[in-house]
Amino acid sequence: MAERQKMENTGKTLKRSILCLVMMAAFFLMSGTIVRAGEEDTIKSGIFAGNIDLSGMTKAQAEAAVEEYVSSLGETEILLQYASEAEVSVTAGDLGIVWANREIVTEAAEIGTRGNVIERYKILKDLEHENKIYPIELSFSIQGISDILTGKCAVYDQEAMDYGLIRENNEFRIIEGQKGYSLDVETSIDLINDYLTRDWDGQACEIPLQVEVEEPRGSMEELAQVKDILGSFTTSFKSSGPSRSANVENGCKLINGCLLYPGDEFSTYKMVSPFTEKNGYYMAGSYINGKVVDSLGGGICQVSTTLYNAVLRAELEITERHNHSMVVSYVPRSADAAIAESAGKDFRFVNSLEHPVYVEGYVDKKQITFNIYGLETRDPDREVIFESEELEVNVPPSDQIYADASKPIGYIVSEGAHIGYKARLWKIVKEDGREVSRTQVNSSTYKMVPRSATVGIATDNPAAYEQIMAAINSGSVDQVKAVIAALTTPAVSNSVETGEQ
Repeated sequence: MAERQKMENTGKTLKRSILCLVMMAAFFLMSGTIVRAGEEDTIKSGIFAGNIDLSGMTKAQAEAAVEEYVSSLGETEILLQYASEAEVSVTAGDLGIVWANREIVTEAAEIGTRGNVIERYKILKDLEHENKIYPIELSFSIQGISDILTGKCAVYDQEAMDYGLIRENNEFRIIEGQKGYSLDVETSIDLINDYLTRDWDGQACEIPLQVEVEEPRGSMEELAQVKDILGSFTTSFKSSGPSRSANVENGCKLINGCLLYPGDEFSTYKMVSPFTEKNGYYMAGSYINGKVVDSLGGGICQVSTTLYNAVLRAELEITERHNHSMVVSYVPRSADAAIAESAGKDFRFVNSLEHPVYVEGYVDKKQITFNIYGLETRDPDREVIFESEELEVNVPPSDQIYADASKPIGYIVSEGAHIGYKARLWKIVKEDGREVSRTQVNSSTYKMVPRSATVGIATDNPAAYEQIMAAINSGSVDQVKAVIAALTTPAVSNSVETGEQ
């Protein structure tokens, strides 16, 4: 019995001891809370937001402390590097810095306030050995970053400028090129935002932007080799009137000085258009629908034709060429190259060589000349000549005469005849004076157009009317002119005969 009583007393003692320990733990827990916090709604010791010690702060005080810290970061300088040539200084505040994870203050304030006594006691004891640190997360305004990039950084964008050539006083002068820069705004936004939200330590920093760099084509050394005449051709416009002559000179001026790098395509139409007075053109005769009519830029086809023959002799690749609707007088058959806005005709060629070529055009004593300069690599014993071959000749039939009752006798407008042709152009290559190849360059068909006239027949004199009608029925423009001369005293003739010069 005594032994049993002794065991029961021991168990009771053990239970009282355990209960005592629990009560002491609770007491110490509450006591520790009162000592460390002072109030139940303050943040426990050992809790941080970044480097900010939130111990003993209320939730509002903690939020204010973090806000003040983030606000101070807004003054930090950030250099946005635009390539290596320029940089833009902004602040984090300019980029719209804000505190992104405000919920950490609520979480910090709740530490040690939830769970049973043992759990809360354990949390507080853990904080005595290791701090609880919440990272401060930041975010930035995407629109603000975009506005900075487009408003302050993209101003450094510039187009690449290839190395150029100017020929003055029979000498070439090389114009140095420049790099091109283009800011990739979308990619740069991501670069800035990713760095500032993931890797930034809050200190002043530099952030490289995404800038596309385009190198200029050419070099001083490459263009210094452009000195040889690869092809040259001259045509005369001595019989042209002032307006047509001015158009030829203007078109030549617009083309002169063009530099083509390997692979570049040249469009004559793009170089000389638009055909307007503002662009230096006058009204002059040109072929339209098989007739000669006045139009702005009349005569421009002599420019493209002269250039065509120079390009042929330089042996560049021709990608588009059209013959005139009717023959021209300043080159052999099939050696012409027409351009026409209404018909979509253009003369185009490509620099198919491995080196740049330069197009020089000038006018002297009513002659237009084009020279194609480059690096001559052809054998000096190699000769290239071009021959025109007429395949068919179509002579116009009798004259065509039209009576116009709205015009008086004495009025006549005539247009000269145009012989029709079929022709082709041959390229002949000789080496050491011996023909080694003969290649057809093109074939051309030119319209046959009879001589025509529009004749006034209005009169009160029956006899005169019979005479002019008889002359018209003769089918001869010359007979009509003779009758008009006889019927008019003095001869009053508004005779106009047109044809391309």
